[in-house]
Amino acid sequence: MIAIIDYGAGNIKSLQFACQRIGLDTCLTTDIPTIKQSAAIILPGVGAFKDAMDALRRHNLVGTITEEASAGKPILGICLGMQLFYEHSFENGNWQGLGLLQGNVSLLPDSVKVPHMGWNTLKHHQRNAILNAINQKAYVYFVHSYAVTDNQKEDLISSSEYGRTVPAIVQSKNITGMQFHPEKSGETGLQLLKNFGEMVS
Repeated sequence: MIAIIDYGAGNIKSLQFACQRIGLDTCLTTDIPTIKQSAAIILPGVGAFKDAMDALRRHNLVGTITEEASAGKPILGICLGMQLFYEHSFENGNWQGLGLLQGNVSLLPDSVKVPHMGWNTLKHHQRNAILNAINQKAYVYFVHSYAVTDNQKEDLISSSEYGRTVPAIVQSKNITGMQFHPEKSGETGLQLLKNFGEMVS
């Protein structure tokens, strides 16, 4: 079973439905024993970074997530969920994240329309199991105003261009992040979720 953390940061029914379509057994939960017993974790999210971190703290989930990550459990962060993996966000202040990955989160440049809403292509930077059956220049669906910066080059799996290079898929050991919404990205998104499911023992 994959635990989708339901901490109030956006409507995640579409994510659960997408997982069901490809045969992944999931549950929406903030129950710590359930999360610890799960085979993997998905941390979704839309909205503000600080509000999401505050919500995780209210549910006493920060320690649980970091402990499960340290124990090697596969964890997927989607959109804001991916951003929460990093050290700091400069979204209307300077806020501390989970610190699972090295890097920060900053506003997209004012040379492009913000928020970034719509389809964009992926550019792959290295071979990785998360990219099985995913073509170069595959389209995925983004909705975000902030993106990761100062990230580790070796963690970058795929990127998109939107005013600057935007890390789109990142991975370090058992930690995987997708800045876009795979559940809104058609067959490509379903394949990416399937690939994550196949990483789960």
